[in-house]
Amino acid sequence: MLTIKSWAEEDRPREKLLRKGIAALSDAELLAILIATGTQNETAVGLAKQVLALTGNNLNELGRLSVKDFQRLKGIGEAKAITIVAALELGRRRKQSDAPERSTFQSSKDIAAYFTPKLADLPHEEFWALMLSARLKIIDVQKVAQGGVDNTPVDMRLIMKPCIENLASVVAVAHNHPSGNAKPSVYDKSLTLKIKEACALLGIRLADHIIIAGNTYFSFADEGLL
Repeated sequence: MLTIKSWAEEDRPREKLLRKGIAALSDAELLAILIATGTQNETAVGLAKQVLALTGNNLNELGRLSVKDFQRLKGIGEAKAITIVAALELGRRRKQSDAPERSTFQSSKDIAAYFTPKLADLPHEEFWALMLSARLKIIDVQKVAQGGVDNTPVDMRLIMKPCIENLASVVAVAHNHPSGNAKPSVYDKSLTLKIKEACALLGIRLADHIIIAGNTYFSFADEGLL
């Protein structure tokens, strides 16, 4: 079995971390620490490079893979795959916990900044409603639907019910596109119009519909589609 112990000490990931700090390690070296051991023909770092290659070295995309996705690689068993998935999930939760706690939402940028940590890395679509007061202060936020990879059927009643219960004056909705393409579909446009009409009947203003796609977003309000 190929081992990292045969490397020069300053090149071994664990020792390198202790000597130079965690920032000195490459993505592959950090993953290698999680993987811990290699195979008969590959070191842990070599396996880590194969893991990264699954998504073209894109860590955001890597966070969407499942245990079974990682297990397709020779040398990555269930235990190693679970370790990787758990570490990526911790990173996602840390990013979500760092999301700005906003007192008011004045623009599409504010809404996108709030939802990006929640939705950017998900492998499936989710649809959320953000309920605001007349002064644009947050009252409540709720997930109202969850779908597949490229579609989320949304029941209008599930959007309007929490808005009514919370006496919201303004609502903003958001969902994600796991494909990474923020462009709205025909269904997205039709749904937005229905939400706007339902809100108008109840005296609620629809501030925006945000589509999150990785680190980018699309705003219906900014594009003049509301």
